[in-house]
Amino acid sequence: MEKFIDLHTHSTASDGSMSPAELVRHAKDRGLAAVALTDHDTVDGIEEAIKEGKRSGVEVIPGIEISVRYKPEMHILGLFPDTDNYLNIRSELLTVKKGREDRNKKIINRLNELGIEITEDEIKDVAMGDITGRPHIARVLVAKGYVKTIDEAFDIYLCKEGLAYFQRFELEPVDGIKAIRKSGGVPVIAHPVFLRKSYDEMDKLLQELKGYGLGGIEAHYSENTKEDTGNFLRLAIKHELVATGGSDFHGNFKPGIELGSGRGGLKVPYELLDKLREYQNNMKR
Repeated sequence: MEKFIDLHTHSTASDGSMSPAELVRHAKDRGLAAVALTDHDTVDGIEEAIKEGKRSGVEVIPGIEISVRYKPEMHILGLFPDTDNYLNIRSELLTVKKGREDRNKKIINRLNELGIEITEDEIKDVAMGDITGRPHIARVLVAKGYVKTIDEAFDIYLCKEGLAYFQRFELEPVDGIKAIRKSGGVPVIAHPVFLRKSYDEMDKLLQELKGYGLGGIEAHYSENTKEDTGNFLRLAIKHELVATGGSDFHGNFKPGIELGSGRGGLKVPYELLDKLREYQNNMKR
């Protein structure tokens, strides 16, 4: 029987609604053979996920998702199959975490200036991990009745055109990729469909990023069309990159996207994890 996986998920350690253990149990219920926990800018939830994976019989792949400075927004996944080295990336994330905290303060101050009573403590109360950001601010705005939905909070206040938006510190793409490789992980460009590039533009970008050390591309993703997936798979072959795939599951905080199946049609075969391991082993030589 063919086995399936999901290499892009989020827990309460960043901005998901399920704890790491709950997410792994949900993966078990969904019939997945393996799941990667890729929280934003933190690996704090991985130990809990691995313990639950051993108990539940689900293979847990340590991972992370890092935002890098690029227009439009670019994210890099770091995936760590068959290694405990994921902990080595923690030191690289300290400046990133401080950048988040500094931006949160600016957003809160601006919201206060706009007559919205919101505090840092309220943001931390809704975040179950150490990483706080715009999704948590949005949840407080909904809870206090300033907006009706999280989408409305972003549309009015928190998106790039919003009344309280501030840019935060981000690593350059080359630095994000090198940080992941230095810690033993495979750097993978996340959800390339969001970059809104033509085939030729993506071809050129991947050539540049591979020069920095990019190892893979998230060819299978919840928001892809069949044409998107086909193009990304062809580009992976052309640039000798590992093709990965994931749902970008956030639980209740991203309605309509289910673990393992995305919006219903996503299927990521286990064989991609084997190829990821093969790539990582070659990195060590």
